[in-house]
Amino acid sequence: MLTKELYEYARRRAIGYLDNAGIVITEDEKKNIQVAEYNMDDIENVGLELVVYVNTERCCAKELVLFPGQTCPEHRHPAVNGQPGKEETFRCRAGLVYLYVDGEPNGEPQRQGLGKHAEYLRAAHEIILRPGEQYTLAPDTPHWFRAGAEGAVVSEFSTTSTDGNDIFADPRIQRAPVIG
Repeated sequence: MLTKELYEYARRRAIGYLDNAGIVITEDEKKNIQVAEYNMDDIENVGLELVVYVNTERCCAKELVLFPGQTCPEHRHPAVNGQPGKEETFRCRAGLVYLYVDGEPNGEPQRQGLGKHAEYLRAAHEIILRPGEQYTLAPDTPHWFRAGAEGAVVSEFSTTSTDGNDIFADPRIQRAPVIG
């Protein structure tokens, strides 16, 4: 469970990462930063913090903040109501991002310190994103990503986001946070 104290800590820390990356957000956006820890009680290793700028029936734009080594678990964006799943482009703004997608393994995925989570990180084709680099994922592509040692800020541009329909490889994950 995400405590109010941990939520506030992660929110403030994310604001610092955005500031350091030179990304300006409004006071309302600062207050509404989402902390996704997936009810895993391991926010330093699993989760991300995000700002949603816009999410319409046609497009979505977000900032994603990952603390050092923090990992967004493997998931995919399936078709919803006959519409294709979300297509998304990740553009690294600060730090280093290890993105893993389905495909031929091309190295050893960055699973250090992920213990009980590692078995659910199956996609093994590694794409390393540095500031200014980007990668576009096709709908329904299994993927996961992890920040390097300094953390990372990533801009996400996509078709409509229906995150509540994401399918995670780890059956223990709960999308909506429980704050207590």
